[in-house]
Amino acid sequence: MWTRRAALAMCLAASALKADAMNLDDLKTQLLGHWSSLAPELRPSSLKNPDGSLKPFHLKRDFSYSTGDRFELVVTQYADPMGRVPLARILIRGHMLWRGDHPVAPGAQKVDFVADEAYEVTPLIQGFADLMNQAATQGYAKWEVGAAQSVFGKNFAPFGLAEGKNFMEYDLVHLSNGLLFWGARHIDGRGFDSEANRPTNLQIPLARKP
Repeated sequence: MWTRRAALAMCLAASALKADAMNLDDLKTQLLGHWSSLAPELRPSSLKNPDGSLKPFHLKRDFSYSTGDRFELVVTQYADPMGRVPLARILIRGHMLWRGDHPVAPGAQKVDFVADEAYEVTPLIQGFADLMNQAATQGYAKWEVGAAQSVFGKNFAPFGLAEGKNFMEYDLVHLSNGLLFWGARHIDGRGFDSEANRPTNLQIPLARKP
């Protein structure tokens, strides 16, 4: 009896792996639409506290994927873990470049997100606007709460953007059980700025929006 149960469990596990290992065309079809964070998320930032530890970064994501490999991502940054005090809204729009299988899970794909259409920043609290008015003045109007400004193709020191260069991240995409996973941020604060820094673990997933 135990042997039969074990064999059945192995068959079910193998079937689940095959189900997850969808081909690229199927993945793109299932990816179409809108996705959002389940709850406020926590990840390490590239900024450090006086003691050398990484500052926390609280956010929510709202993502959409459409035909032609186009995407739009809206990230809302918060000052608190519960997402009650919004600091800024960041909008990125561009294209996804598919780079082949990723070994993190069956069916996962390496993807480069290229912001080649739009990159906007909107302060949502006066303190953030004040910070931008100190750190990003040249080539920008006065930063005001609720007023979006395009940083597309410009120097923008707070986010490390360089003039004439599209922002790009070397990431991954995995769909499983109706949830959308990207790569988990490196715990040492490294960005996904090169193939060597492409993530190797899965992040908290996004859920499909109705």
